[in-house]
Amino acid sequence: MPRAELDALLDRIGSETNRDLLVDILRSATGLAGDDVSRLDLKITASALREMRTAFATFRPYTDDRKVTMFGSARTRPDDPLYDQARRLARELAARNWMVITGAGPGIMAAGLEGAGREKSFGVTIRLPFEESANEFIEGDDKLVSMKYFFTRKLMLVKESSGFVALPGGFGTQDETFELFTLQQTGKSVPAPVVLLDTPGGTYWHSWLDFVRDELVDGGLVSEGDLDLFLITDDVDLACDEIVGFYRNYHSIRWSGDQLVIRMRQPPDETQLAAFNDAHGHLVDGPITVIDPTPAERSSRDNVELARLGMTYDKFRQSSIHSLIRDVNRWVR
Repeated sequence: MPRAELDALLDRIGSETNRDLLVDILRSATGLAGDDVSRLDLKITASALREMRTAFATFRPYTDDRKVTMFGSARTRPDDPLYDQARRLARELAARNWMVITGAGPGIMAAGLEGAGREKSFGVTIRLPFEESANEFIEGDDKLVSMKYFFTRKLMLVKESSGFVALPGGFGTQDETFELFTLQQTGKSVPAPVVLLDTPGGTYWHSWLDFVRDELVDGGLVSEGDLDLFLITDDVDLACDEIVGFYRNYHSIRWSGDQLVIRMRQPPDETQLAAFNDAHGHLVDGPITVIDPTPAERSSRDNVELARLGMTYDKFRQSSIHSLIRDVNRWVR
């Protein structure tokens, strides 16, 4: 369809912002009509787009609220110490003004929402033949989204959160946890804290780590530095501090060409900046410096009030950005 006709359609709808992206969406949609696409492919496309639109609208009023997504087994019973561990952590995070997102099912998902309370809870459920409805802590709430496909559900569970907690679980938990690491390792997701939480004396994550070290790290399949992407702990307070403390000084990153920009609330003094260069100089080409907002940031008014570090960063070392962020956070107490 010609651009003029797409623009005319958007004019009739009354859309004024992000016209370039809306035209791209419309062009893809109308293109499907001439691609001899199967009915099944069209049903997948229609359902995915409809579900994403609903989810975007559900989360939009809470854009400025920090959120944490909790993963774990649907089979964990309420009398299991793991259930209480998840509930306690969610309660503590909610007390620090974080919202909690889970898959809205039973087990750990229910524990997270029970601990957070309905006001601080989001549910992103998946329609399964053996799970008839969302758990009682989110059922009927406006902050509940129902998804048909795992890929759209996982998109929302990851996209909307600033932190993640995984408790012991089965294939689904392992799938979600490894996807988190893949997104962080490859730079397809912004840096975020990931906590692997167990009960005191639990062996689940330590046994998992043995496998990762013995088979993945020693086998050269991942780097030793990739283990910086997560914290394993059985301490709820430490888990909470890891999530919340990740943003103690650090705010966000942005790429400007080959330049990595780290935004923060408090800049380093000269001594701190020199030590930062000494510690992380092997990751960059040239010095790490305090900079003004980039032209792209100024034009979009993207957090221009914040302090910034600029560096030409080795994009093959995405996992190591976490170590930079931890040092940035040490500049404030």
